[in-house]
Amino acid sequence: MEKLTFKEIESLEDINMVLNKFEFSSGVRLPLEYAKNSRIVGVFLHNKLVASYMLVTGPDFRSLLFVPDETKASNPFFEHDSYEFMEVNGFWMSPALKSPIQQVTVWLHLIKDIFFSRKKYVLLMRNLHSRNMERFMGMANPKPLFQGAPYVVDGNYTHNQIQVSYTTRWKIVLNSHKYLVEYRNRLKRAAAFSDHRGLIKGLEQSEASLT
Repeated sequence: MEKLTFKEIESLEDINMVLNKFEFSSGVRLPLEYAKNSRIVGVFLHNKLVASYMLVTGPDFRSLLFVPDETKASNPFFEHDSYEFMEVNGFWMSPALKSPIQQVTVWLHLIKDIFFSRKKYVLLMRNLHSRNMERFMGMANPKPLFQGAPYVVDGNYTHNQIQVSYTTRWKIVLNSHKYLVEYRNRLKRAAAFSDHRGLIKGLEQSEASLT
């Protein structure tokens, strides 16, 4: 496997590079000040940025800005001290990470960083059409806080339909067997895709030999 390098993103130039990549991937531009107050981890392959994520370990949390006030007032989760929370945001992964083991390596590094942040609750927000976060949430087994059209705060923009949920760092670790299942499933999908391409190529070569 080609080696992935993980490093923290700190310079303004590199932060903007991450924001540009995430915007291209998701269609959402995260605010610069929000990013600067986050811990940003970049993943590099051959010195090229191929994935990144942001960990926010103290208020204010961007995901909660889009939750309606009536939801916050009626859900007992919001009675917890917000300093027990952390937030995962800004996750994207390049199509250049084609190997299942590379993809799962990124997930496992994210999980490690979540666990060692030592926060009890992990806030997650995703576009309802995001397959990457959908798979991660399926493995993390979160509880939904809000789903639907976001409450839009002046100067903030997100997807038209979002889901905000939470889990715990221990639940993420205890569900580690699901990550192994996901890895095996990705291996099967990669093998099936390779077999399909091989079949198509073989048919094309056979047709070419008959002409």
